[in-house]
Amino acid sequence: MPGSAASATMVNSAATYEMEMLKFSITDYSIFLFLLSVSAAIGLYFGLYSKSRNTTDEYLRGGKKMQALPIAISLVSSQLSGVSIMSIPAESYTFGLNYIFGVLAMLPTVPILIHIIVPVFYDNNVVNCYEYLEMRFNKGTRRFVTLTFIMSQFLMLPVYMFIPSLAFSQVTGVNIHLINIIVSSICVFYTMLGGIKAVVWTDVVQGGVMLVSVIMVAVLGIMGTGGLATVLDYASEGGRMDIDFRLDPRIRSTIWNCFSSGLILWTGKIGVDQSCVQRIVSLPSFQEARKSLVVAGFGFIIIMSLTCFTGIIMFAHFFGCDPMLAGLVSKPDKMMPFFIQDIMGNLPGMPGLFISCVFSASLSSLSANLNSLAGVVYFDYIKPHIRHTEARANGCMKLVVVAMGVYCIVGGIIVQHFNSILQTMWTVTGINTGAVVGVFLLGMFVPRVNGKVAVTSIIFSVLAMLWLIIKAQINIKAGLIKYEVLPNSLDQCEARGFHAILAAINHTTTTPAITTDGPRKVTTAFGSNREFSIFDISFYWYKMIGAILIFVCAVPLSYIWPPDKNDKLNPKLYSPFVRQLLNVSEAEVELEEVPLKEPPSKEGRQENA
Repeated sequence: MPGSAASATMVNSAATYEMEMLKFSITDYSIFLFLLSVSAAIGLYFGLYSKSRNTTDEYLRGGKKMQALPIAISLVSSQLSGVSIMSIPAESYTFGLNYIFGVLAMLPTVPILIHIIVPVFYDNNVVNCYEYLEMRFNKGTRRFVTLTFIMSQFLMLPVYMFIPSLAFSQVTGVNIHLINIIVSSICVFYTMLGGIKAVVWTDVVQGGVMLVSVIMVAVLGIMGTGGLATVLDYASEGGRMDIDFRLDPRIRSTIWNCFSSGLILWTGKIGVDQSCVQRIVSLPSFQEARKSLVVAGFGFIIIMSLTCFTGIIMFAHFFGCDPMLAGLVSKPDKMMPFFIQDIMGNLPGMPGLFISCVFSASLSSLSANLNSLAGVVYFDYIKPHIRHTEARANGCMKLVVVAMGVYCIVGGIIVQHFNSILQTMWTVTGINTGAVVGVFLLGMFVPRVNGKVAVTSIIFSVLAMLWLIIKAQINIKAGLIKYEVLPNSLDQCEARGFHAILAAINHTTTTPAITTDGPRKVTTAFGSNREFSIFDISFYWYKMIGAILIFVCAVPLSYIWPPDKNDKLNPKLYSPFVRQLLNVSEAEVELEEVPLKEPPSKEGRQENA
């Protein structure tokens, strides 16, 4: 087929020019290997040489002796997965700056965590955040939510590891699955051996690498483009600085859906996701947890805002000479490595530092999730069926970590076929994130809701979101929803000196697609000419809708299935400001918690004698 041959020639030619431009030096390999060695060494130290007790509390909470600053850095690092470093700049590059409002949603998230959610966990001495659901509702609620947590981890962990492997493959040409195997194995190694202490201290090292890398990329990118004023001018001319205030829920990204989605996402990820709660409750007191959350919040906003703005810098850098249009880069998620090589390729070690940054982000997310997943699987699904000992518990949790590591390697084969990683992640997590956040807030805010109502509401929310998302995906496959990116061009490649891109264009021949169809009714990223349909709404709304559905279902049901009048309210199970509205004094609660008669201890009897 002539058309197929021309396409193959174009792809091969573009790939040849790309590989000539993108090269990893010995210095880059050395920096990359050094980072992996440090991570492995930390796991080895805490697993084999640290003088800590080999207990589940030590493995999962570090003996509750962790410090505020390392935990804060660890929280920031674990939120900055490779998806953040690679896909968020790609989002800004293709769709503009609106995503930054999802980052700024962290501003109200931190007070929500400090004043509403985390005090409840500390007051009830919660180790596993899903314990709270059993205390407040029943075991069925806990089991159902932990099941959604495990399912979410199964869906997302391969993504966390695949993204950096994609970046490494892009700049070295090494087989993507080979990289995935090597790095996943190292992550499993230090997580399995060192537990939460290894996770936190590798996060500290990796967080430092990420901060340095992100700042250097932003600074060098601005300098290479001609200064901040030039960046802003090009970005404004290309429509990347436009903020969308429209209320149409079908528009892909607006200030409203990005902010609301970010609010639910960060509340869910930091406040009611075991991978983060596990670290928060490893601090010795609530005061330390509060300090850690404030530091983490500001650190997160700084580094994520830089990451988001990097996409704007990247667009300004390639303004009028788009590598994707030239065929050098196949999709937006691969733009960052290309950009890095263009601005840093001539600086020894800089590409290696950036790739180390991407791997650092993914390793921190992967290790934290593996550690918390092991704890949840053991305590909720294995411990009830075996005779518990500390040695057996640690052995089971380490086996879970290894098994999930193998699964991540296999899952990478599927992830490589995704077109937009960020959109895929946001869509998948939209199934249950809103429901999970909603049920925790329901428990802390609405005393009249019982376990039967809670379970019904979660099922309702998850099934409704699953139905909504499946129908939306059918519309996308049918071409009724088509998120075309903001325009760029190739008319300034020669003037701006992009010789590699220009050479790729000159060595490829493309024929414009000819369409004979008339105007189609379609929902795009920036508007729609179709009649309104709930299935056309932006995926950024999914999390907020899921949370709202919990309350929409639970509040009416709480009057159909009211709580038992004989049930005693425990104020500690509700948020501090809700406790003040309850007609139960702390003295009554303390009386209920004290046994009516306690036999004297042996020492007491001896003293009385």
